[in-house]
Amino acid sequence: MDDLDATVRRADPDRWLASRFVAYPVARADVVALYAFNHELARATEAAREPLVQEIRLTWWREALDEVFAGRPPRRHPVVEALAETIRRLSLPPAPFETMIEARMEAIDASVADEAAVYRHIDTTAGMLMGLAASALDGTASSAATQAAARAWGLAGLARLRRTGVDRLPKAWDQAEIRRRVRAAMAAARAAARDLPVAAFPAIAYATLANTYAAGRAPSELEKRLRLTTAVLTGRL
Repeated sequence: MDDLDATVRRADPDRWLASRFVAYPVARADVVALYAFNHELARATEAAREPLVQEIRLTWWREALDEVFAGRPPRRHPVVEALAETIRRLSLPPAPFETMIEARMEAIDASVADEAAVYRHIDTTAGMLMGLAASALDGTASSAATQAAARAWGLAGLARLRRTGVDRLPKAWDQAEIRRRVRAAMAAARAAARDLPVAAFPAIAYATLANTYAAGRAPSELEKRLRLTTAVLTGRL
């Protein structure tokens, strides 16, 4: 598990940092397993240019999860093994995992998206992950309490991706429009967070950085720690 934690810290530092505010080690390990799974799905498409290779890698994950939910021994892969334990311990359903894999499949050949497609992709990737993490920390957490935070985070992430030359946003959305949408999503997220159980708050805490990223600025490690600490202590994004 230490190796998995190190992988998430390197590959997904903001989610990893938020996970440090999970009080119980077992619960922290559960959300790290979920974040590692999400990283593997992203890597399956980002590490290969050929669509067929991307599909093969995602199919491997679909089959691995099918085996886990069928009660078969997990494949000898650190993420599969950790995720299988989390799924077993929390009795997580297969649908969210299937949705996350299918969303990556659909994105392989997707052209530049319209507004509805952008939000659908965010809801089935970042949104599904945030909802899973929140429910792992508190089974009463509702996806309605996490959707807006995930949308803010997802939009900010797509804005950062655009700056690398990979554009998955509508051409009509300039930086000002993206920032406006992120701010609106954050306002909705702050209101929705009031209905989120305290134990589940670390699952959305990293969204507090969304406005900063959307503005094109990368916060320092100290700023990240201070802002996440403030968010968790106050329960406000």
